[in-house]
Amino acid sequence: MSLSARGVALSLGASCLFVLIPPYVRVLQPLDGLQVFAQRVLWSIPVILLLMCLTRQVPLLLLALRRLRSEPRLALALPLAAALMGVQWALFVWAPLAGRMLDVSLGYFLLPLVMVLVGRLFYGERLRPLLRLAVACAAVGVAHEWWYSGAFSWVTLLAALGYPPYFMLRRWMRLDAFSGFILEMLVLAPLAVYLVLAYGPSPLFSQAPQLLWLLPGLALLSALAFAAMMASSRLLPLGLFGILSYLEPLLLFLVALFWLDEAFSAGQWLTYLPIWLAIALTVCDSVRLLWRQR
Repeated sequence: MSLSARGVALSLGASCLFVLIPPYVRVLQPLDGLQVFAQRVLWSIPVILLLMCLTRQVPLLLLALRRLRSEPRLALALPLAAALMGVQWALFVWAPLAGRMLDVSLGYFLLPLVMVLVGRLFYGERLRPLLRLAVACAAVGVAHEWWYSGAFSWVTLLAALGYPPYFMLRRWMRLDAFSGFILEMLVLAPLAVYLVLAYGPSPLFSQAPQLLWLLPGLALLSALAFAAMMASSRLLPLGLFGILSYLEPLLLFLVALFWLDEAFSAGQWLTYLPIWLAIALTVCDSVRLLWRQR
């Protein structure tokens, strides 16, 4: 099986960018999680449009709009994709403010296992021996967490199970990363406007003028991370894309522990150590395959 070096690089880059969002959210006072979500949606629309103009991708957006008019099933799928993504966005900005980032991190540790299963069951993807060993190591860590805590929190389960149907739907929709992203934001925009008008602090920017540049910065960070993630998901087999995604929860774990000061018990090390070994095995396998393809 050939491996896309660009896909691997985009996946790793997306993970690094996503990890910057939780500490970024913490400085967006006086906004709560709901308001951060709404502002993130609204500011993402002009930022994405600007990026598409700068990269000359506006024709792709026009093509996507024409497809929406001519393909009724695509038009029906778009609100569902927007809803699935909106739930994950809301969770991701609420968790650091509520002290639940470690729960989200654990959900993202579970997510690659779910992605591998989806790739195997729905796309017939096969894993190389080293990747099968990586999955086994990760499964040991997940099993220990189940034994140690007795159950996974709803936050963990939502993070783990929410993205796979979204990725499957987006693959079926065959939209490029930026066009799909901005169309989803436009679907979510009425909800975001309602949240800002009904529950937002007023006047917002006179209370916190720094938000005039912090909110566009959040939109740019989100847009670049999401576009890189969606592009990599189309370039890589779904199973490998899932395994490479282990970098993000590893970095989220470190951010939650050392930056956000969330509590961590000694017994949880046996959850994370096998998962980190799985990451190392995946990196070794990817580097080896890329070297062979040179």
